[in-house]
Amino acid sequence: MSYAIETRDLVYRASKHFTLRNLNLKVPTGSIYGFLGANGAGKTTTIRVALGLLRPHSGLVRVLDGTMPGDAPRLLARVGYVPEQPHLDPTFTVGEMLRFQAAFYKTWENARAAELLLQFRLDEHHTIGRLSKGQKAKLLILLALAQRGELLVLDEPTDGLDPVVRRDILAALVEYVSQHQATILISSHLVHELERICDWVGIVDDGRLIAEMPMARLKDGTKRLRVRGAPAAVAETPFTLLARRANGTGETWVVRDWSPDMTSYFPSIGALLDDVIDLDLEDGFVELLRTSRDPAAA
Repeated sequence: MSYAIETRDLVYRASKHFTLRNLNLKVPTGSIYGFLGANGAGKTTTIRVALGLLRPHSGLVRVLDGTMPGDAPRLLARVGYVPEQPHLDPTFTVGEMLRFQAAFYKTWENARAAELLLQFRLDEHHTIGRLSKGQKAKLLILLALAQRGELLVLDEPTDGLDPVVRRDILAALVEYVSQHQATILISSHLVHELERICDWVGIVDDGRLIAEMPMARLKDGTKRLRVRGAPAAVAETPFTLLARRANGTGETWVVRDWSPDMTSYFPSIGALLDDVIDLDLEDGFVELLRTSRDPAAA
């Protein structure tokens, strides 16, 4: 498998209170990769290091077919980036911003930019400083898509936007990947919105990557089990046991990497499995964070 972004043992010390620690991130080429984590978990710092905006203290960063930050000028010409904070000149009109951006990218596609202006209902004569937050978000996405990058990196692109604007933006991203076989890394703490579009997911917490897998594996393999009669100590399990909590006369187990044939495990330890409950991405995300932050309590 090839990777559009790959980090190996990445370390970056942002301050004495926060460090990216031995981060091994692998974003498969052609995927829509959801980079999840609470605010302050390290998503933006990781993105900035990956794009050569910050220099790592140790480790390796590969982007497309080169390394960062050494190959940054060549690689960034093939990357579309939407930062967490808008960087648009408020005195420009939308049309002026498009022409300004087009001057930096040989792959810029005027026809696509015109299509997106109509699709996003943006007026090229409007001044950027007078656009709404949603309109500015659409303009940033337009700029990233019209330059036809092989890799798009989007840092919280829909944070604070209304549901209609979010859906417009996400639909445009899915369409772009299907047409250009591009790769998208999209960071967010809004888990539910990424569940619909991402095929890979990475979860970061306190500067550590605590999970990385295909979206289907996380959703299909993360379950809540109702168990009775299990011994206090259990032998090696065929699944990953994330949490075990008392629940009335029985227990609730939260597990990862579950498959239906694993039900036979419980009779082997003298226990009864009463129920297997599906979890959505947000439930699985929360359980992974709980286990990461307090393994003993889990």
